Amino acid sequence: MTTDDRPGTASEGRPVIAAGLDAAEPAARGSVAAGPVAAEPAAAEPAAGGPVARGPAAAASVAAGPAAAGSVATLLVLADGRLPAGGHAHSSGLEAQVSVGRIRGLPDLEAFLRGRLATGGLVASAFAACTRTHAVEDLDRAFEVRTPSPALRHASRAQGKALLRAGRAMWPVPALHRADVHQPVALGVVAAAAGLAPEQAAVAAAWGTISGPASAAVRLLGLDPYGVHALLARLASDCDAIAARAMTYLEKSLDDLPADGAPLLDIGAEHHATWEVRLFAS
Repeated sequence: MTTDDRPGTASEGRPVIAAGLDAAEPAARGSVAAGPVAAEPAAAEPAAGGPVARGPAAAASVAAGPAAAGSVATLLVLADGRLPAGGHAHSSGLEAQVSVGRIRGLPDLEAFLRGRLATGGLVASAFAACTRTHAVEDLDRAFEVRTPSPALRHASRAQGKALLRAGRAMWPVPALHRADVHQPVALGVVAAAAGLAPEQAAVAAAWGTISGPASAAVRLLGLDPYGVHALLARLASDCDAIAARAMTYLEKSLDDLPADGAPLLDIGAEHHATWEVRLFAS
C-alpha cells in the first residue's frame, strides 16, 4: 500500500475533514485548516430534503453543523442505535460465533465484546478521529486493506453508505470520492459535519463496535436485556479509554494507524455469508 507518510497532511485533491477542532489551536493536532484543498467534484448520493455540500471547497472541509461544536446531545443522536444507518441489521460477527457454540451466555458475550473493543474498536475509533488529519480517500483505502474478509468489507461499506445518507438528512455532509466509504470513515465525516470533536467521533465508533453485537445477543440468545445493558455500562469506561488511545494516532502516518484484527471473526464472516437462512446480514 502506497501512502502519504507525512502526518497531518492530505494528498492533493482529497478532502480532509477539519470541522470540530478547537479554533484557538488550529495546529494542535496537525489539522489542515488553512483554506480549502483543491479537489475534484465527486458525485454524492443526496437524501431527499437533506443538505449536501457541493463543489471543491465543500469536499475539502466540512463547516460546523447547526449544533454547537462538541454538543453532547448531537453525539447522542449520532450514537443512537435507532439511527437509520443499517447497524441494526448486523451482528458484527456474533451470529456466526453463536452458531458454533462459542458464545452461550453473558460471560461469553462479555469476553467477545472486550475482544471487539480491543481490536476492531480501536481501529474504528482511530479511523473515525483521523478524518480530521488525513485525506478521506486515503483512510478509506487504508481501512480496506485492514479488512481481509470480503464479507466484512461489503458490510462495512453498506453501513457507511447508509450512515452518509442518514447524516446528509441532518447535517451538511460533503460529497466524497465514493458513496460507500467504510463505516468508521463515514462516521468521522458525519461527526465532523455535525460539529463534533475528533474524540467524540472516536467514542461513538468505540461504542458502536460493542452496542451492535450486544443488541444482537439479546435476539440470538434470548439474554436478559437488563443484564446486557449492565454489561454495556461496565464497558463504558473502556470505550473512553479506547477513544483516548485513538487520539494518539491523529498525527501518525497511515501505515502507523492500528491494524488489530480477529482472524476467527474474518473466517466466521465468510462462512456466515454462505448461509441461506440467517437473522443478520453479518
